[in-house]
Formats: sequence, C-alpha cells, structure tokens
Amino acid sequence: MANVNIVLVEPQIPQNTGNVARTCAATGSSLHLVRPMGFEVDDRKLKRAGLDYWHLLDITYYDGVDEFFGRTAGPYVFFTGYGGKLYTEQSYPPGVFLVFGREDAGVDWEHELLGRYPQLLARIPMIEEARCLNLSNAVAVAVYEALRCQSFTGLKK
Repeated sequence: MANVNIVLVEPQIPQNTGNVARTCAATGSSLHLVRPMGFEVDDRKLKRAGLDYWHLLDITYYDGVDEFFGRTAGPYVFFTGYGGKLYTEQSYPPGVFLVFGREDAGVDWEHELLGRYPQLLARIPMIEEARCLNLSNAVAVAVYEALRCQSFTGLKK
C-alpha cells in the first residue's frame, strides 16, 4: 500500500490529471480516479502531461463516490476552501487518502462534509481574492506535506 493516496473526484481537465499522475508516479503515491470524468483515459493530453511515467503509476478507477467509499476505509483528508484547518495542521498517517474535487466545482457533497467531518477538512492558504489553486498544484502541495510528515519514507532524499 502507498504511503499516500491521491483521490480526484470527477476530474475534468486531462492535463491536470496527467500532471497529478506524474506527481503520484514520482512520489510512489497511488492515484484514485472517481468517475464521471471530463475526458477519456486514453486522451493524448493526459498521457502527454504524464510523459513517460505511466509505467510507474498505481491507478484505480471507481464508478462514483459511493463505490469509492465502499472500497476504501480511509483515513481521509478532504481539501476544500472551506476547511477549518490549514493543510499543515492536519495529520497524515501512512495510507492516507487526500481527496480533491472537480476543478470547476469542488465536490458536490462538500457542505455535507463540513458538518460531518470538520476535523478532516484541510485548506491551503491564499489571498482573499483568489478562488483556488490549480488542481495539480494543490495536489503537489498536499502530497509533499503528507510525505514530509511521514519523513519522506520510501523516497530518495
């Protein structure tokens, strides 16, 4: 099992997913893609962004969030602009699932998460006028924080 699992819920932009795949491959993290997606997995833009790292990638697909939660047990950290904790204040045990929503809308069950799991919501600080970071940049920030908290276990230092 990977030390970090990256979950993209309904990703829409193939280049973002390709960049995230490359980050997963380079860090030994597993990638979990939750359908529906805004592109086909054979999209050349997706493959080009991931370059020659596809053979290093551990990837799992799910037909919706219900299947994802039915097949995984956590622990989870959900990234949202509504998170009460900074991403640096979260706990990232080995095997953690870092969950990210759609580029254009986040996750449609985000407000339900606010009430149910406030301690599992993380946010990345930015200026007030900025809505969000690019998805692949947010994933990179989060995965390296999780790996730092795990002493970069398994990575060349």
